[in-house]
Amino acid sequence: MRAAGAVEAFLRREVPGGRVLLINNSGFGSYGRFPEPNLAHQLEMLDVNVRALVQLTGLLLPLLRERGGAVMNIASTASFQPTAFMATYGASKAFVLNWSLALNEELRGTNVRTLAVCPGATESEFDLRAGLAKGSVAKSLSMTSEEVVTMAFGALASGQALVVTGWKNKVSAFVGSFPARALVARFAAKVLARFRLKQVQR
Repeated sequence: MRAAGAVEAFLRREVPGGRVLLINNSGFGSYGRFPEPNLAHQLEMLDVNVRALVQLTGLLLPLLRERGGAVMNIASTASFQPTAFMATYGASKAFVLNWSLALNEELRGTNVRTLAVCPGATESEFDLRAGLAKGSVAKSLSMTSEEVVTMAFGALASGQALVVTGWKNKVSAFVGSFPARALVARFAAKVLARFRLKQVQR
């Protein structure tokens, strides 16, 4: 991946010392029945949400081991339960969450660690990219990007391996983690099905 090589070359040239923080924040979702809008779109989502994250981390991990630092991976509250109508997205974020926690254990005892950040609805361009009309998610259920960033860096500073941003999201994650997954999947499907009327026509 040329991007990793360019980042490493820049750091060695312009910032030759100090710890490194890698933030894997790139990702997108898609709303609809699989494989809507098309299979190529679903596979591209896996490439961005999963493959690129693993590849970039793997390529830059030697530099992080050498200089010390952390890897911050942006997962989602969708990673805690099956998400019908966003099946591929939710599964990709479940990978990010579990992979990040496992990698953190593998790195225990080194000078590198990982943090999995699980935000819920956030005021950004995510909904539009996923094919939903602007304002589909109520503001009362959303957080600002600034709030999410502040909580993420607070968790990083305190040495956490996982942070769910916001108390409403913590409740959602807690509820989604314990009941039978089939029941959780059914409930999530009912909630997400409401967005069918709010989709942007492609």
